[in-house]
Amino acid sequence: MAEEPRIKVAAVDDDETILEIYETGIASAGCEVRTFADPRKAREFFAEAKPAEMPDVILMDIMMPGVDGITLMGDIRNREAASHIPIIAVSGLNDAATLNDALLFGAMDYLVKPFDLDTLMGKIKKAAELSRKRAPKP
Repeated sequence: MAEEPRIKVAAVDDDETILEIYETGIASAGCEVRTFADPRKAREFFAEAKPAEMPDVILMDIMMPGVDGITLMGDIRNREAASHIPIIAVSGLNDAATLNDALLFGAMDYLVKPFDLDTLMGKIKKAAELSRKRAPKP
């Protein structure tokens, strides 16, 4: 039986500690992780990436300097090559307005920091399944 391809995750967060958790924890669970500490760099990546470079799932912080996560979600949703990719908002904010905005502007799920790594992995696996079903066929 063919082995499932590794889940490709792009994570955008201005907190280096969170990015380290992603790089070690998610990677040790078998995912391929690409991190962005600067949301502008993430925007450039999604604007220029080839379809094969696109992740299966995006983890997006909400509160970031320069470009906030809600705005960046909208930018990603407007890119044809990335519009199908599920976004999981990961934020320290736990209020209804932030959750509503995240879901309204493109997040499929929401997780509050600090988070449990097993819970996050469950959400990533579910999102990756959805992503692979939605992905444009070559």
